[in-house]
Amino acid sequence: MTQKQTTHAESDSESTTESPLETARRQLRTAASRTDVDDGVIERLKHPTRVVEVSIPLERDDGSVDVFTGYRAQHDDVRGPYKGGLRYHPEVNADECVGLAMWMTWKCAVMDIPFGGGKGGIVVDPKDLSDDEKERLTRRFAEEIRDEVGPSRDIPAPDMGTDAQTMAWFMDAYSMQEGETIPGVVTGKPPVIGGSYGREEAPGRSVAIVAREAVEYYDERLEDVSIAVQGYGSVGANAARLLDEWGADIVAVSDVNGGLYDPDGLDTQDVPSHKEEPEGVLRYDSSKTVSNEELLELDVDVLIPAAIGNVITADNADRIQADIIVEGANGPTTSTADTILHERGKHVIPDILANAGGVTVSYFEWLQDINRRTWSKERVNDELESAMLDAWADVKAEVDARGLSWRDAAYVVALNRIGEAKEARGLWP
Repeated sequence: MTQKQTTHAESDSESTTESPLETARRQLRTAASRTDVDDGVIERLKHPTRVVEVSIPLERDDGSVDVFTGYRAQHDDVRGPYKGGLRYHPEVNADECVGLAMWMTWKCAVMDIPFGGGKGGIVVDPKDLSDDEKERLTRRFAEEIRDEVGPSRDIPAPDMGTDAQTMAWFMDAYSMQEGETIPGVVTGKPPVIGGSYGREEAPGRSVAIVAREAVEYYDERLEDVSIAVQGYGSVGANAARLLDEWGADIVAVSDVNGGLYDPDGLDTQDVPSHKEEPEGVLRYDSSKTVSNEELLELDVDVLIPAAIGNVITADNADRIQADIIVEGANGPTTSTADTILHERGKHVIPDILANAGGVTVSYFEWLQDINRRTWSKERVNDELESAMLDAWADVKAEVDARGLSWRDAAYVVALNRIGEAKEARGLWP
């Protein structure tokens, strides 16, 4: 295993494929101008503590051997252990992991939980792996980065292409090497081995809570608004179904192949989520279908991009009709698009607040593992509701007091907390 400290040049020109790192650094610069956080702290936050790159040999089911590349980026741990997902995807790279790790740092600070930001993954298409191959790849990856992770060092979680079973394999491999069962090394595990009830639904639940609060903030009734959701996976489907239950009209949903649109509202319980039927949205009988691009531009009150990053760009921001955009995915809005939407009077509720339910319930899971106590699903949901409302109130206070955008306000809350922690701890000479 090799370690390397990376540096990255900042880009001042946006393309429609702006990287998470470019977006994260732009957002940091903008927010820094609105805080009194020391310039030295801001400079340190532009860079990760470290990025670990490893080679992972995998024996295929046919006996052949392939070698894959894995990464773990650790951005900042001034407030606690690094925390963030592991994704299996063909486009995983070091810069993406750094950018996503930065977002995790801000997200944990916005939620005021004692973690910093981390992110990692393997450059692989999980659809090309059998279950046995995915298990062997995960266990070998756990061994390759074993010195970098741990319940008080760095705590991975599921992300794109990984799930509770992946975390179970990772935890078991780590525990076997350590000689004792250590459930707190990862979160997002099955409850039977120390996972938390409600963890899988948590990001979607937090998106729904924030969407509800945003609608109320702008003096609308949830029962009177129409909502479109791009990405009917674990985040989008759970958010849509909860908002539907609360009375909103979910008029459009989509998966990777396209979407459904019914201005009278869809029955979200009948539309299969990705978990229930992968890529099954278009198999549902609906009066009209739309592309993912068309869904973003529908005449709705609330838009929830919950699929992938960089879907709202300078190319389509002028055509977004929704007044409220609640970011369910990580980085769905590029920096230039964010500026365009703000100038048009559109209200973007950022990912570092809206989808923070995942890391918040991961924190609850970590507490349960440390204390060897299990919380009921009702308690988890109640605690999550309370945490989200507290974070919403903190961000809203900045919006109201200073007239900031929701994204800038969330960053100000996060940076002030991180800056205070950096100042209190000082700089190691």
